[in-house]
Amino acid sequence: MTPDIPTISTARLTLRPQVAADFPAYLAFLASPRSAGMGGPFDVRAAWGMFCHDLACWRLFGHGALMIELTASKQCIGQVGINHGPLFPEKELGWLLYDGHEGHGYATEAAVALRDWAFATLKLSTLVSYMAPDNAMSAAVAKRLGGVLDPSAPREDPDDLVYRYRAG
Repeated sequence: MTPDIPTISTARLTLRPQVAADFPAYLAFLASPRSAGMGGPFDVRAAWGMFCHDLACWRLFGHGALMIELTASKQCIGQVGINHGPLFPEKELGWLLYDGHEGHGYATEAAVALRDWAFATLKLSTLVSYMAPDNAMSAAVAKRLGGVLDPSAPREDPDDLVYRYRAG
């Protein structure tokens, strides 16, 4: 049975299931130096695998990624997701914004909505965000979400910072 992939609305954003037409912008982000904190830049094969992983997580775990769309213009500006599987020791709340969309609170707005959905719908007690130590913008988002550094959290990359969020 395939779980329904939700669409979540916020004041300015629609978090919606990804479609094939989202891949070119996703690839452009992952092929750019901006993806360095995620292990990039990535070639098309790796980016496609990551795009498919984001969708497959819905079937495998009941959660995955949603594209971030500006509700007013319908422009896709990035992605927010809950990752899991062999590359993620714990369920990870992650986000990315395409160039030119930082600094408007979109990542925080999207991540709060998906975090709250996960705690309410999936009944999770905790989520984490993994990030490179030099990713100050993502660390600021994690702090705005109420994340607390967890130096003892398991991680694939020993240099990653891990911010933990707890339900309720």
